[in-house]
Amino acid sequence: MAPWPSFVFAGIVVGLLMGVFGVGGSSVATPVLAILGAPGLIAVASPLPATIPSALVAAAPYVRSGESRPRAAAWSLVGGVPAAIVGGLLSQVIGGPVLLVLSGIVLIVIGIRVLFPISEATRTAGTARRQNRPLLVATMAGIGLFTGLLANGGGFLLVPVYLFLFGLRMRQAVGTSLLVIAVMSIPTLGTHMALGHIDWTVAGTFAAGLLPGAAIGARLAHRLEGPTIRRAFGWFLVVFGIAFTLYRLSRA
Repeated sequence: MAPWPSFVFAGIVVGLLMGVFGVGGSSVATPVLAILGAPGLIAVASPLPATIPSALVAAAPYVRSGESRPRAAAWSLVGGVPAAIVGGLLSQVIGGPVLLVLSGIVLIVIGIRVLFPISEATRTAGTARRQNRPLLVATMAGIGLFTGLLANGGGFLLVPVYLFLFGLRMRQAVGTSLLVIAVMSIPTLGTHMALGHIDWTVAGTFAAGLLPGAAIGARLAHRLEGPTIRRAFGWFLVVFGIAFTLYRLSRA
């Protein structure tokens, strides 16, 4: 594997992305750690110990400014937490290499959708759907299952779902996503710890960069316009997803 300063630097970069976009604790960290030489399931699970405190640090400015939806986050967790546990157990069956390629493909698909503008009619319909608690819980159960499989907090799925399906604006989606990530990562972390998937040296060096990076990224996000963040988020997912998927397939 790469030397430990590389993992610290990677943590800083991923933390910045987490603070600005509400993603990256594991969805981006897993591909990055794989590129740095961490084996499949180690790369999938080792970012999790740092994801929880980093998400809380990044969420704080959004909560203080009222740019989060704690009630929507709470209902999201009702469906997401049990499903995340199931997904974590299933990851043992599917295996690391498949999960890594799947991570890249999902990043591309989500990124393409995020690039399209969001109409006011879509937001209005989404706000109504957000009040449909069974729909919100069921949707988040699906995301929780995928979150457990990929061992991440789910931000790269949560932010687009909050944007397009449940009517939140970009910074609201980010702030709400970070609250959910902080809690949803707990059962996923516990499951992967029990399965022995975490390399604590990798986890510790990565955390040393992730925490300060997340704090800086969250403050930076409040200096940018919501549509600017959304477009940057979409392009980032597409470019990163393509690069990582090609990288993994070339090593298959």
